[in-house]
Amino acid sequence: MTSKQWIDHFAANAKCYRVNWEIKPTISEKEVCVILSSLQAWQLGETSDGKNLLRAATLYSKKINDSDYVEAVKLFIKEEQKHGNSLGRYLDEIGQKRITYNWGDYLFRKIRYFNTSMEIWTLTVIVVESTAQIFYQSLKDATNCALLKQIATDILIDEAYHIDFQTQRMQVIFSAKNNFEKLICHHIYKLFFFTTSLVVWFAHKKIFQAGGNNFSKYRKKMGIKYMKTLNRISGYSMQESRVTSVTTT
Repeated sequence: MTSKQWIDHFAANAKCYRVNWEIKPTISEKEVCVILSSLQAWQLGETSDGKNLLRAATLYSKKINDSDYVEAVKLFIKEEQKHGNSLGRYLDEIGQKRITYNWGDYLFRKIRYFNTSMEIWTLTVIVVESTAQIFYQSLKDATNCALLKQIATDILIDEAYHIDFQTQRMQVIFSAKNNFEKLICHHIYKLFFFTTSLVVWFAHKKIFQAGGNNFSKYRKKMGIKYMKTLNRISGYSMQESRVTSVTTT
């Protein structure tokens, strides 16, 4: 998809309303104890203003001469903020506070603040969105509250497209590298992906477990997501390079 096609997708998706806010939350106290801290942390993380990402996207779009990409990123950020608004509204509905600080969110915000590389941004978003898919599915499976299930489903639908959006961009960025750079980045991507996913597990393992995921299942699911995203890009490219090298010699 071109940047213009992504703009059209995000614009159309913004008109889809999948959450019925007329439904009253029916979450139990036991469920609240399990999910609350993680729900608050993810709500905070989803409410970023995205200005640092937008700064990186603007610099990158000028480099590749694709002004539509900036608009696509703006709409992507807006969709992420919609997730934060939905989670925040749910917290309000169940009488729980929205937090303003979380160590994981603080760490990622600091990293993002100093980063102007579209490659690092894209890599980070792919990893976070991949863990988010397991998180929101776990959240959905860990509760009997119909409203919360609808919110989780809405976010999951969006996240699937977000990963496609970012994976496509990473493929463009990666393909512009020479073979040596590809080899180095292949290993860096893999290390970053699984190290970050490990951090997310320990930060939110209570909700992952409540949703039916022990560490082994979580690791397996993240492995599958890695194969479908970063390894599909870097792994295939490295294999292709080796075949070309053998053929030419």
